[in-house]
Amino acid sequence: MECVPPSLPDLPGLSLPVCGVSENARLSHAEDMSTLSALSNDLAAAVERAGRAVVAVHGRQHMPSSGVLWRPNIVVTAEHALKREEEITVTLPDGRNVAATLAGRDAGTDLAVLKLDATDAGAAELGDGAGLKPGHVVIALGRSSERGVNASLGVISGVSGAWRTWRSGHVDQLVRLDVALYPGFSGGPLVDVEGRVLGINTSGLSRVMPVAIPISTVNRVVQDLLEKGRVARGYLGLGMHPVRLPDGRSGVIVIDVQPDGPAGQAGVLIGDVLLHLNGSPVTDTDDVHANLGPASVGRRLKATLVRGGENKEIEITVGERPKGER
Repeated sequence: MECVPPSLPDLPGLSLPVCGVSENARLSHAEDMSTLSALSNDLAAAVERAGRAVVAVHGRQHMPSSGVLWRPNIVVTAEHALKREEEITVTLPDGRNVAATLAGRDAGTDLAVLKLDATDAGAAELGDGAGLKPGHVVIALGRSSERGVNASLGVISGVSGAWRTWRSGHVDQLVRLDVALYPGFSGGPLVDVEGRVLGINTSGLSRVMPVAIPISTVNRVVQDLLEKGRVARGYLGLGMHPVRLPDGRSGVIVIDVQPDGPAGQAGVLIGDVLLHLNGSPVTDTDDVHANLGPASVGRRLKATLVRGGENKEIEITVGERPKGER
């Protein structure tokens, strides 16, 4: 039923609604606006809170990357955004520029750690990274020298198990983001709606989507880089490719052997087909890499392989991956 403008006279026997918004509708609209305003203020407060630990890292030309004060005077940033290892400076949240020393970098997890010259810089408040679920509202932060803190709002699009990056790093969880990472955002924090850090954002580990490196991985890598300057990874010195044998068994065929590598020294040859490592089936190269974590260096692996149609067993002592090898 159409409403009658208030200027029309009343018609006997006919009841028509009066144009305009009812008092209940006006109250409901006011409540909605109040809720939206409160949410907006809460998000701005979360950005301000987390922004106190977000820095700009000057380790490349033209544009800085972002970083997080993970511990007092310790900054975590994205490894791929560091194009030099000396003459690095950091812009702190209060606008000061301080010198930084590279403590270590790990291309596998795209993390680098910087030590700041003695300052009174604090540290970020860490949240519950283990509780991330698809649909959680999150904020990505970055800092530039001129514009200060910048924010991008989105959600967690997916969370899955541990994964091996294309740079051979081990990340505890694959946290996929439906968040825009603007230029300079890599190395900055992913934060929850209360301003607590959930991980480090990067565009350097996936060619199709931004991801966040979870807290547990960051803590592990930071500890290794501060103590040893590197993250040790197991190394066999083999090039491999999945293959299926005529009898139906699956394995990986050796297509390259580094003569001075662990497998080469143990007697592995090009053309060998690797079937088992320490009794576990090998059907893909990921099955091999699963045995080459940081704790594997120095460990002996019993390899079962096929050579010339016959089974053969070889014991390989896992080495440490040389710098630059994948």
